[in-house]
Amino acid sequence: MSKKLLLKNDHIHNIHELSVYRQNGGYSVLENTLKISNPENVLEEVKKSGLRGRGGAGFPTGLKWSFLARPEGVPRYLVCNADESEPGTFKDRYLMERIPHLLIEGMILSSFALGAKTSYIYIRGEYFYVARILETAIAEAYAAGLLGKNIMGSGFDHDCYVQVGAGAYICGEETALLESLEGKRGNPRIKPPFPAVAGLYGCPTVVNNVETIAAVVPILELGGDEYAKIGIGKSTGTKLISASGHINKPGVYEIELGVPVEEFIYSEKYCGGIRGGRKLKAVVAGGSSVPILPAELILKTANGEPRLMSYESLGDGGFATGTMLGSGGFIVMDEDTSIVKNLYTFARFYHHESCGQCSPCREGTGWMEKILHKILEGHGTIQDIDLLWDIQSKIEGKTICPLGEAAAWPVAAAIRHFRNEFESYVQNPENIKDIKHYYRLQN
Repeated sequence: MSKKLLLKNDHIHNIHELSVYRQNGGYSVLENTLKISNPENVLEEVKKSGLRGRGGAGFPTGLKWSFLARPEGVPRYLVCNADESEPGTFKDRYLMERIPHLLIEGMILSSFALGAKTSYIYIRGEYFYVARILETAIAEAYAAGLLGKNIMGSGFDHDCYVQVGAGAYICGEETALLESLEGKRGNPRIKPPFPAVAGLYGCPTVVNNVETIAAVVPILELGGDEYAKIGIGKSTGTKLISASGHINKPGVYEIELGVPVEEFIYSEKYCGGIRGGRKLKAVVAGGSSVPILPAELILKTANGEPRLMSYESLGDGGFATGTMLGSGGFIVMDEDTSIVKNLYTFARFYHHESCGQCSPCREGTGWMEKILHKILEGHGTIQDIDLLWDIQSKIEGKTICPLGEAAAWPVAAAIRHFRNEFESYVQNPENIKDIKHYYRLQN
């Protein structure tokens, strides 16, 4: 039986309004926590919950919080990364749009644990209308005494602000986000120092994803130990999944971690099977940056065991036979999908979004796009496939931030698992149809 924690009230009419949110238990966790708990206990509950970052990396949240430096007389900040830029991922948008006060309650609770008197929600420019929803909710919270001075008579002061970015994918990287928040060009910083020591305005800062911060509310409601019982192994709790592609029921689903991938794709409760009764060809399980897997490997591990929707199971076998849960952008592709065309779309995106700071990424992403375009126009060679493989290997691990890996991994996985399709394109160019029309549509 699946359990909903974040989206349990998303069906309630006007749940985005403070009055309705409070009628359904909203801010009761904050009230109880401020009355009977202290920051150290909140941090301990988050640690016990086993919550892992829901933005992609999956790093233990409580451990990340414990790294926060606490020098005397220096302000600390909490920054919410709402720059949801990963192609195929839209679950944070849904959460902010439908239940904004859940995020705000999570922001206050997390800031209380971290000793942060100021927090920021950095949201991507394309989510401008969602930013307005958040600003309205924040104004409601201030008017009700849930933000500002002496929240609920607890003595805890906190201010929360929304900052709209300019729609740059690179600002999803936490240090580039901080640069942008400070009013500078959104280029990633060299680390160390890490944000926990020198983040926003050079002060100790924690940067967490929307879903991660919202999850703090049910963790403190249930208790860390009870939350940890949900899920499987080190993949505790629930996870929001953005399901799209060739499925009958695209949308945002909250799953208990550990649901079999096959059940998630074919069950009427979730994706409802492949559209048009076609066969499954491949899946990108965690957003465009994670390795694509063919049907036989996304449904079962290399050992023949059912693949599960968890950090460990999806990563089983490394990139040779596994992938990553990532941001939960679950893109399903049917038997008629061209992996090469799909990869070209991804490559164009990463070339466009590279900040250009690192030469392997700046030059490599453009090179990969050009080679894929050449193949799709019917002028490719077998050597081009080998060159693509060589280029991606010279990007991975050689850049300041993970955008290089995000561009390289899809190329490596597509060639690793679907090389025969690339070879078919270069050996039988006469079979390539409507490529120039396709290219015009993309431009």
